[in-house]
Parts: sequence; C-alpha cells; structure tokens
Amino acid sequence: MFEGKTLSLVFPAKDEEENIGSAISDFKKLKIFDEIIVIDNNSKDKTAKIATRKGAKIVNETKAGYGFALRKGLKIAKGDYIVLCEPDGTFSSKDSLKLLKYIQKYDMVAGSRTNPKFNTKSSNMGLLLRYGNIFVAKLMQLLFSLPSLSDCGCTFRVIKKGQVKKINSKFSVGGSHFLPELVILNKLNDGTIYEIPVHYSKRIGTSKITGSKIKSVQVGLNMIFLIFKYSIKLVKSN
Repeated sequence: MFEGKTLSLVFPAKDEEENIGSAISDFKKLKIFDEIIVIDNNSKDKTAKIATRKGAKIVNETKAGYGFALRKGLKIAKGDYIVLCEPDGTFSSKDSLKLLKYIQKYDMVAGSRTNPKFNTKSSNMGLLLRYGNIFVAKLMQLLFSLPSLSDCGCTFRVIKKGQVKKINSKFSVGGSHFLPELVILNKLNDGTIYEIPVHYSKRIGTSKITGSKIKSVQVGLNMIFLIFKYSIKLVKSN
C-alpha cells in the first residue's frame, strides 16, 4: 500500500535465477507492495522455483518476448499503481519511491538511465546505448508532442491501473520494442507522462535485449519503425 493506493510490482523474467531472489527481497524491504508478480517467459532454469520460495506470484507467459511478458503483467496486476522493473540487479528498489512521488499527478512516471551521474562505471550504458536511447526518445517526443524524454527503453516505471485499462486491448508489440508503444498509446489516450533519472548498475547475467551491439541496433530500428508507424496513423486520422 502506498498513500492509500494498492501497489503491484511486475518483473518480466526469462532465466533470471542468478538474481530473481535478491530482487524480490530488495523490493520487499520497502514494505509498500501488495503483490509482486514474476512473469516467467519460458525460463529453463530455476527462476520460477526461487521466485515462489521468495513469496512472489508466478504467472507464465508462453509467447516469447519481452513485450508479451510486460503486457501479461499489466493485464493481471491488481494494484491501483503498477510498477514495472527488471529483476537483473540493474535498478535500485529505492528509486520506486522517486517514481511514486509523482504518480498522483501523472498517469505514467518513467525512469531514465541516460544521465551518467546515475550510472555505475560498469553499467551497460555506453555511448551507443546512451545516445541511441536519447535519439529515439527525442524522436518520439517530437512526433507526439510529449514532454521532455531522454530514454526510450527504461523498463523501470509506474503507471496507473486505470490508464492501463484504457490501452490494454490496443497493444500490438510483443518484442523488445514494446516500451515506446506503451508511451505512445498512453499519450493517444489522453495520458500524461513524467520522466526522472534512476540509478543504473551492472546487469547480473547476460541481457537478452542489449547483450550485443547488433541486437541493440536492431531493437532501436524496430522502435523507430514503430514510432513512424504510429505517427503516420495519427496524421491520417487528423
């Protein structure tokens, strides 16, 4: 419970046995979450077993894809506010409180990993990823008249359940470029957004999305294509 509102935490997870237990324990310490949901996206390791032992609710999503996992979490989460985060050690649970500070005023509060002051030296946020995320975020900002954005791919964010209900049936992306669609649909359905920097550390294990430059570039291109696709639709509808 947070300021009289119920709170859900959603972790998308595929083969995250190395840190899923620590992540759940870390967020539990805040004592604000009414439920912690782990969306098991076809894990072949002990992710589900460890998460269950730590008291999380396990929900399976057999459609392979980061977007499908997050969509399932958003759909089934019962809290008034839903926090999305990665369970790989990159984020600090305490930053949840920073995000939640603004959620009464906005429909979505998103984290940003592109401010070097908040990155550890070993975090996976080199020049390519930093400026790539900034470029795509600014493109989205420009085409959809959004407030200042500096990160198009930060999972760590909070959104109101009421806003999720408005856009849940409109999602089309199941892959790694899901987050821009979440932002765009929020905007197209009269939602507001605010972005603040969050701490970003070295990942435990290997990233399925940005583990290589080739994958990173492909995800970025998919995001750009998606943004232009929605932009063209918007122009045609006006």
